[in-house]
Amino acid sequence: MLDRTYIRSCRERCLHDLTRDIVPFWMKHGVDKVNGGVYTCVDRDGTIMDTTKSVWFQGRFGYIASALYTDLIRDEALLTAARNTIDFMEKHCIDTDGHMFFSVTAEGKPLRKRRYVFSECFAIMAMAEYALASSDMTYADKALDMFVRVRKMLSEPGFLEPKYLFPARGHSITMMLINVANVLKQVCDDAVLDMQIDESVRDLSKYFMNHEFKTVLETVGPEGEFIDTCEGRVINPGHCMETGWFILDVAKNRGNDPQLTKMALQIIDWAWAWGWDEQYGGMINFRDCRNFPPQDYSQDMKFWWPQCETILASLYAYNASGDEKYLEMHKKAFDYAFRVFPDREYGEWYGYLHRDGTVAQPAKGNLFKGPFHVPRMMMKAIYQYDILLTDKQ
Repeated sequence: MLDRTYIRSCRERCLHDLTRDIVPFWMKHGVDKVNGGVYTCVDRDGTIMDTTKSVWFQGRFGYIASALYTDLIRDEALLTAARNTIDFMEKHCIDTDGHMFFSVTAEGKPLRKRRYVFSECFAIMAMAEYALASSDMTYADKALDMFVRVRKMLSEPGFLEPKYLFPARGHSITMMLINVANVLKQVCDDAVLDMQIDESVRDLSKYFMNHEFKTVLETVGPEGEFIDTCEGRVINPGHCMETGWFILDVAKNRGNDPQLTKMALQIIDWAWAWGWDEQYGGMINFRDCRNFPPQDYSQDMKFWWPQCETILASLYAYNASGDEKYLEMHKKAFDYAFRVFPDREYGEWYGYLHRDGTVAQPAKGNLFKGPFHVPRMMMKAIYQYDILLTDKQ
């Protein structure tokens, strides 16, 4: 039975922490009022440790600030910050070949370029969400142009350096493109978006969902072949949870599509079975599908983002299915994360904990952690709580 009092308390906690802690922390310590863009390499108290700017996070912050303005906090400062970050990204973060950099200086000089297209993915999301927030549809056009360019980069042999010297497929970009296309669909009705979603869903089902090991694998052969190496056996439970709620988002938009819902719930169930730490609580970083010791040194740590994805995936799953097990899953994930990750002295969340929940290092950001997973989780959870409180009378 739905405990409405508990759901309201979760909603209130998310709204309070988002508006009184997370957003103010990054608006104060992250926003670059001189050059535009956002810094993320900050110490526990917000002190900037490194002015290197993650290009991923220019897009991520542009998306978050725009979405907050549209859905929750009608503060012009957010819209301005989003616009200044997108302007910085467009001016400084795209190379002459159309491929974005990975990191730049405070002023925007390129420092590093990597083989991934995740910088582009987050830029697309930022421009799409900004179009929605500002009603300036030129940004929707820019986002669609970049989306088409990303598909071309991924399909053009030799444009992106392969991650491995053997043929392989990766889970990350496959699932990421579902979310990118879904965000862009808010402001753009183009057939390529549903085409991409359908392709990614098909590939996840055909190649990455391994029914023998009951998991989604991170790396497989070109036709989904199992690669029996440390690399090929990696399970990333956080990515699996994220994949689950991405698919449930699409299922909802497609009239609660039963096949997509079934697929997403299966992925979430598998992720929970592999990832949840029954001894200490929280989602573990990596597992090996044959139960060998995972190779990654952070394998049993508790990072911030898998907890966020589990909170969301379990909540989406309950709304989609009504199955009480997902509500219990959500309660465990929510209570754990909100107990051990928030820094009650300086604000925001720690990013990196040991398996037992003690802090491994206290910095609030780096090139990979910043204003994205935590505020996104809180924003989207609030929306899901509202559905519960409205529909489950």
